[in-house]
Amino acid sequence: MASVVLSEAEKLYIVHGVQEDLRVDGRGCEDYRCVEVETDVVSNTSGSARVKLGHTDILVGVKAEMGTPKLEKPDEGYLEFFVDCSANATPEFEGRGGEELGTEIANTLYRVFSSESSVDLKSLCINPREHCWVVYVDVLLLECGGNLFDAISIAVKAALFNTRIPKVRVLEDEEGSKEIELSDDPYDCIRLNVVDVPCIVTLSKIGYRHVVDATLQEEACSLASLLISVTSKGALTSMKKVGKGSLDPESIFEMMETGKRVGKSLHIALQKILDEEESLGTSRQKVGFLG
Repeated sequence: MASVVLSEAEKLYIVHGVQEDLRVDGRGCEDYRCVEVETDVVSNTSGSARVKLGHTDILVGVKAEMGTPKLEKPDEGYLEFFVDCSANATPEFEGRGGEELGTEIANTLYRVFSSESSVDLKSLCINPREHCWVVYVDVLLLECGGNLFDAISIAVKAALFNTRIPKVRVLEDEEGSKEIELSDDPYDCIRLNVVDVPCIVTLSKIGYRHVVDATLQEEACSLASLLISVTSKGALTSMKKVGKGSLDPESIFEMMETGKRVGKSLHIALQKILDEEESLGTSRQKVGFLG
């Protein structure tokens, strides 16, 4: 992950500020930086979104393609995640560094979406055991300015909200052979229900306290962080500790409570932006990206 080198005096300044609930950029411990979300930014995709969180910039494209259901789940479609860490995002992504982080992020996304309720995978089934939709979620890290996991989870949820999958009819002839007919009406499509898709909230322990949405400088002062995925109802679906330091049980409990509280308000704010973008329809001015 991208990192910065701070002197001991700089670290001390950040740590003391956090103890007083006053961070270097003026935020309190539970405040996010301004989040910019734009959907429908990449042409030739089923859905897309771009999220900027401080200096972190994420682009997500979603493509639905027809495939065969997995043997163990014959009546469901499935999601596939791929994460590309652009070497332009930070020098540390040149060579193998970006690949390792990409794999770690993809594995985290698989775990977050492994919950039965996050996406209705049965709605992606076309023909049990024969045909289903496979939803490919491609994440591109354009710039890293701290708090990658939260920004990526917001972008993935926004892109899935924006995804439209063509409606399909299965026609069977007298011999019993099946033919699949795709609707060519762009409005005749399946929308994914993303209400239960969790967002990740990363809580970084700095000194005796913890903060959300840490900057690169704050991450350099934190020895341990807790990644928790939270639904819009405030339910915790998965948890992972990252970093070399340890966390005591009391801290973990406090961080979980903060994560649930902050996660709920994050979902509300995100849904409001997504609904506003949707209501503008084709009339909204697109900043666009690769359009």
